[in-house]
Amino acid sequence: MAFRQAGLGRCACAFWLAVAFDAVGLTVLLIGVFVNVFFYDFLIYAGSIVIFMSLVWWIFWYTGNIEVPHDELQDDVGLKKDTRFSGFFRRFSSRLSQSLRSRSWRSAANPRRVVGSLAGINESSFPFPTSTDAQLKTLSASVSADVHFSPPEASTGTENSAI
Repeated sequence: MAFRQAGLGRCACAFWLAVAFDAVGLTVLLIGVFVNVFFYDFLIYAGSIVIFMSLVWWIFWYTGNIEVPHDELQDDVGLKKDTRFSGFFRRFSSRLSQSLRSRSWRSAANPRRVVGSLAGINESSFPFPTSTDAQLKTLSASVSADVHFSPPEASTGTENSAI
């Protein structure tokens, strides 16, 4: 594992961003702790959040510097590829997808086929009750058009009143 760029690895930018976030966060945090200002709690929380955000850059730097040997990169799941069956499965998959595409294209070209498949469904198969216009009740029909507003009576001011 040969590190480039003076021991920082391939992701030196992420390393320096992580260090900068840590330095700024620690500075803001310590100012909030030791300086007598009225917004010290904001500085403490802001410094803590900036330090927490530096973890993202540390994770980027670490994962960017993971080196995997070339032999393990050839098969990333640990299974060697079986060349005997790969051609068979590729041909089977392409034939299956072509047949599904042609069926969906034919059903889109012939809408009677789709409607015909829905012909067996009748209204009684749904659990919703059928209603006529006489049974239909709406919110606007149930609200009276005559709304009278009466102002609250004068109070002494000792009890709570809704306004």
